[in-house]
Amino acid sequence: MNIAILSDTHGSLEAFKKSLQVTGSCDFIIHAGDILYHGPRNPLPEGYSPKELADVINKLEIPFIAAAGNCDAPIDQVMLSVPIQSPYALLSLGNYQILINHGHSASEEELISLSKKWNIDLLITGHTHIKKLEKKKELVLLNPGSCALPKDDIPSIAVFRDSNISLINIENGEIIKSLMV
Repeated sequence: MNIAILSDTHGSLEAFKKSLQVTGSCDFIIHAGDILYHGPRNPLPEGYSPKELADVINKLEIPFIAAAGNCDAPIDQVMLSVPIQSPYALLSLGNYQILINHGHSASEEELISLSKKWNIDLLITGHTHIKKLEKKKELVLLNPGSCALPKDDIPSIAVFRDSNISLINIENGEIIKSLMV
């Protein structure tokens, strides 16, 4: 299974399209929040087109699961035909239990504690716009960064293929970091 993992698109149709191009053919998309709106503290991202991004997401022929971010509002749910789950999305894919939370409403420690309680294998967050991929004991912590407004200068996503998670630069398709799960 080939899973694209994104966060913080903030209405950038261009960043979303680039993200899907570097994943190739994917079977599933996970979004960790801040899908359509750029938010009052952020600049407009390149290719900002929230209505068109909503249209593209609505026409996807593969599953799309999302957790609500701090910039996601009720009007975003009106625009999207897929549910934005709040504050958590819980997913079972194969042998993996996945918890998705944007990361703005709970600390990393709280999310790790909850993940242990629920026997989570992969904790996906966003919000910081800074990519992170690390393993703490049996739990993998993943923040794919932002494909639209990165704070670490590299627009990125993650791809989960087989038992491998890779952070990928969407500008050139290069793998930034990989981890076997």
